[in-house]
Amino acid sequence: MAGNSTRTTPTAVDPEQACPVSPVVDIVFSRWTTPILWALHEFGRQRFVELERRITTITPKVLTQRLRQLERDGLVVRRYYPEVPPRVEYEISELGLSLAPLFAALAEWSSENLPKVEQARQHYDTRPTRAS
Repeated sequence: MAGNSTRTTPTAVDPEQACPVSPVVDIVFSRWTTPILWALHEFGRQRFVELERRITTITPKVLTQRLRQLERDGLVVRRYYPEVPPRVEYEISELGLSLAPLFAALAEWSSENLPKVEQARQHYDTRPTRAS
């Protein structure tokens, strides 16, 4: 480049500072967060067993861990009813609901672009390999 004779060496930067959405991605897109939030958004307040039936591939232990983390993050509200037998219900919080536009945009992107991603993968997987 003309006029830019001083070049600086890049310094190490914390990835979370370099990419401000990184912490959000860690919270929202961990393995089970999106199916849990989707189920609570789509079907409303649910008991543990209802969530377990809707998300059939999650283990009870992992569901418990994820619900606790989502409650801690403020995305899910846990309600305990001191009845006999005790009843616990989970629902998406206002903070969790605020993610709806993000998920809607991602759903739109998915329907428009996942076929292109699959096509790119097939093209990549069938190309001749180059010698190393």
